[in-house]
Amino acid sequence: MAKPAAAEVVVPGPDGDRAVRVSSPDRVIYEATESTPEVTKLMVAQFFADVGDGLMRALRDRPTALERWTSGVRPGMKLATGPQDKGADAFYQKRVPKGAPDYLETATITFPSGRTADEICPTEIAVPVWCAHMGTLTFHPWPVRRADVDRPDELRIDLDPQPGTTFADVVRVAGVARELLDDLGMVGFAKTSGNRGIHIFVRIRPDWEFTDVRHAAIAFGRELEKRDDGVTTAWWKEERGERIFVDFNQNSRDRTIASAYSLRPIPGSPVSTPMTWDEIATVTDPRDHNLFTVPSRMVDGDPWAAIDDVHNDLTPLLDLWSEHPVELNYPPDYPKMPGEPPRVQPSKKVAAHWDDAGNRVGD
Repeated sequence: MAKPAAAEVVVPGPDGDRAVRVSSPDRVIYEATESTPEVTKLMVAQFFADVGDGLMRALRDRPTALERWTSGVRPGMKLATGPQDKGADAFYQKRVPKGAPDYLETATITFPSGRTADEICPTEIAVPVWCAHMGTLTFHPWPVRRADVDRPDELRIDLDPQPGTTFADVVRVAGVARELLDDLGMVGFAKTSGNRGIHIFVRIRPDWEFTDVRHAAIAFGRELEKRDDGVTTAWWKEERGERIFVDFNQNSRDRTIASAYSLRPIPGSPVSTPMTWDEIATVTDPRDHNLFTVPSRMVDGDPWAAIDDVHNDLTPLLDLWSEHPVELNYPPDYPKMPGEPPRVQPSKKVAAHWDDAGNRVGD
């Protein structure tokens, strides 16, 4: 019997149900593992529909880049992160793909280079389902709403485990981060990254620019370093050691984190899963939260259901920054930023005799 050329996923729309076409519905996106069956393209689309309430809470009115794995996830496959990765198996889609349905809306964003682009801006669940038809597994929303794309409404704390650390270390640091937020009078919402890390999203009033929010993230990371010696804000990998890195640059313009309820391109179809703080403290294996197990969590509601009701004041963290306003490195594709240290790996700076401005002064 021939396999169906297409299928449909029916989802609620603003004026009634929408039927979203999904081509090659039987294409295997995730192969079976010891603990999970195989996952088809249609199952991915249906998953996004099933978690639609939480997924739209994460994406609604946000410019969103797509991480597309059009051939599925297999060992050895590579995600393109720049022009040097020609021939990679997956890629980031930052501009609206061709053939987008007429109900898909957009937002215009500006990259650090000054160039602009129209990105997908989800306003209804049919959009993420259509993105699944296009091979999308992970959504990367900006921390802004399209009403003001230059003023973030989220501070994002990315706890990134380094070699030699464990998920238990990340859980411990997340607990310290929660205590710090409490001390600052701020409310954060935690989720698994879907891989080895934990993300904490702190909704803020959209009163500050990207630079301010990034400085707040640096201040938060430095305060965590004081409270737990297993934490680092060192930008250069050779200086991080076996510690949890607070990736402050995830708060830079055009830097994004996988959204809540995104799938991750890892065997077993793990999901970046929102949790209560009590749940986060008890997680031992984030892979337990996957395409097959997460939808049932929605029966009791989204643990992040109240996130839209929170509008934190960033001032306490900016006050901490003002006490130690020492800039750290930006991502390498950024233009040189004011006050930024030399973009020279520390070990190479010593060997090549670089001065403090990043200029080579001798052999």
